[in-house]
Amino acid sequence: MHTLAVLRRAVVFLALLTILTCAYTVIVTAAGKALFPFQVGGSIITINGKTYSTLLGQPFNAPNHLWGRPVSVDVSTYSANHKPLLYAGPSNKSPATAEYAANLRTRLDHVRNAHPEKAGIPVPVDLVTESASGLDPHISPAAAEYQVERLARATGFTRDEVRRTIAMYTEGRTLGLLGEPRVNVLKVNLALDGLLPSGCAASGDGDTSPQTGARATAFAR
Repeated sequence: MHTLAVLRRAVVFLALLTILTCAYTVIVTAAGKALFPFQVGGSIITINGKTYSTLLGQPFNAPNHLWGRPVSVDVSTYSANHKPLLYAGPSNKSPATAEYAANLRTRLDHVRNAHPEKAGIPVPVDLVTESASGLDPHISPAAAEYQVERLARATGFTRDEVRRTIAMYTEGRTLGLLGEPRVNVLKVNLALDGLLPSGCAASGDGDTSPQTGARATAFAR
């Protein structure tokens, strides 16, 4: 009798594990693909044969591009064709270390030198600090606004056109409650380059920006 009770419990436990590890996973995955196919697929967009993910922060540093959060890039990883692959992640440096302080000062100087019209105005913290993942694709609206005049100079668009473009790709709080408003850096840059709709009259038809003709760079596959 005792053996049957133990066996019954083992069978019930095995059934629960099967449901939780297999059936549950299949159901959730299927529901996600049916309800949120874009997000489940990695939020991938393909433009002119290049593939981008709106979920990955990338190291933009051209004057005609919106800059995101700092990214620690490692190019020691190679593809099967022996080409270097961009890999990024958190630096894991402690704020208490001298190296972290030196990096912060270097970033502050770089941002301030690129935005002389903002002299005396505090630099938004997300322009000089990495995110926990090292791949945050968003910056705050304040960080985007800080760059408006530089973007206007570099692209030839007006400040209002740049602001309208930023506003088009500013996301609100999740479910109206969670998090803070945020700007998707990749989408803004693709729009400024004429690859996505923008608030700039000269690029609304898909042309490149008037002065640079540049194309946004990204992790492409």
